Amino acid sequence: MSMASTDSQSTTNGAMRGNSSDLLESVVVLGGGTAGWMTASYLKKAFPNLKITLIEAPNIPKIGVGEATIPNLQKVFFDFLGLPEDEWMKECNASFKAAIRFVNWKKPPTEGGHHYYHTFGILPNVDNVPLSHYWKLKRSQGFEQTFDYACFKEPTLLDRKLSPRFLDGKRAMHYAWHFDAHLVADYLRKIAVGWGVNHIIDELEHVTLADDGNIATLHTRGGRSITGDLFIDCSGFRGLLINKALGEPFIDMNQYLLNDSAVASAVPHDDAANGIEPYTSAIAMDSGWTWKIPMLGRFGSGYVYCSKFSSEDQATLDFCKLWRLDPDKAPLNKIRFRVGRNRRAWVKNCVSIGLASCFVEPLESTGIYFIYAAIYQLAKHFPDKTMNSVIVDQFNQEIETMFDDSRDFIQAHYLTTPREDTPFWKANKYDLFLSEDIKHKIELFKSGLPVNMPIVGDDSYYLNFEAEFRNFWTNGSYYCILAGMGWEPDRPMPSIRYRPDSIRKAEGVFADIKSRADELSRTLPTTYDWLRQHHGRER
Repeated sequence: MSMASTDSQSTTNGAMRGNSSDLLESVVVLGGGTAGWMTASYLKKAFPNLKITLIEAPNIPKIGVGEATIPNLQKVFFDFLGLPEDEWMKECNASFKAAIRFVNWKKPPTEGGHHYYHTFGILPNVDNVPLSHYWKLKRSQGFEQTFDYACFKEPTLLDRKLSPRFLDGKRAMHYAWHFDAHLVADYLRKIAVGWGVNHIIDELEHVTLADDGNIATLHTRGGRSITGDLFIDCSGFRGLLINKALGEPFIDMNQYLLNDSAVASAVPHDDAANGIEPYTSAIAMDSGWTWKIPMLGRFGSGYVYCSKFSSEDQATLDFCKLWRLDPDKAPLNKIRFRVGRNRRAWVKNCVSIGLASCFVEPLESTGIYFIYAAIYQLAKHFPDKTMNSVIVDQFNQEIETMFDDSRDFIQAHYLTTPREDTPFWKANKYDLFLSEDIKHKIELFKSGLPVNMPIVGDDSYYLNFEAEFRNFWTNGSYYCILAGMGWEPDRPMPSIRYRPDSIRKAEGVFADIKSRADELSRTLPTTYDWLRQHHGRER
């Protein structure tokens, strides 16, 4: 190669890179836990040449109460890191979550209770119309089967506690996961440190800002002064960088969702005697609801409640009574949380992720989702040292849309309940502040039109994070919740009543769902048997 061609190549490479002196060299993550280690590992994989430092405070109390996720976790996060599902599941005592089972949301136990499923199955469509609308037409003609059991194969299988996978690994259902979040954090810590992430165990003492308002240095109790180009705040509800150091306001949204407290514990479980449920349970209580997240050997549980309607002591007693725990001996974790989001998730050279950014009660398992959705968007909008305002503003808009859409969907669970038997349920039914968007979606549902309309019946929807990020709570999701509460559109969707051939096709789809459920009921292993084989032991 001649000298001239070498100079030309250097010029071309330089133009492609832009001004390399503007590129970030170091990123500092404040906070360990799930949010911190997910962030550090993902960014190290995405940008291997970056120097990444994670600062984690020592002696943070941990209690493994379980975590539930949504289905795109593997595709968006673990696949990107190159970590196979079977590998990390074994490391993290993970189990399956093929649905959320809502218990007593429509009726209190005193009236016999009630349950319905929000499944992760793909809602079929017939001639580009979701099957839900054909179900409504059948209901208007006297059909009695509920939406979840009529339109999805999963509820029949979940009632039998069957595994979403065969013993040879083949999938039979769409699913997410249950796992011990602390084990996930420990697993990702080992991965990230092995990739070169610098792990510092120390506690933040104070922050020095530069003249332009950017974060310049983090000073620790151990006497360290840590500088960086970009700082990621994963310090939890304290928001040590985004809220305290930079003064970004947190927008409280307690008027949308009333719950502000929780009491949680890990509960021992006899798997051999009772089996393992491949779904999360959300059990309505007098002043909130209790989650149940089954894993091998135990399940994680917590009572999410509103402190205006129950004292901490009363909530603790109600929670312990539900699972027959001794409140004086059970390892209880009592939590107060803030509901809402930062006005901006990214300010100056600081990005907040996880609880430092936003939080909404975990009724639809949004906690982990909010973390990796933010990480994904950060990598997509990754800046140079100029911190281009257009990039920052677009990132903030994505996070705002994600949060507000999820908040409205969770709110729909409350505002549609027929329960009025306690002050809590009455307040949720009549006193919530509603966004214009959720009002519009409820009107769409009542009119018979789809609420949200992704590409239904297409597996790519679960694999295309860009599409899902903007519209995760689909027409099927809203139908599961609203129909489960006893809501139905005022009338069937008008257009399908002009199409007798489509109606006949839909009858075939309903029959296929039942046939497939019957077949899988005979051939799938139980979740307990699958996990015992996969994990190679009982916990």
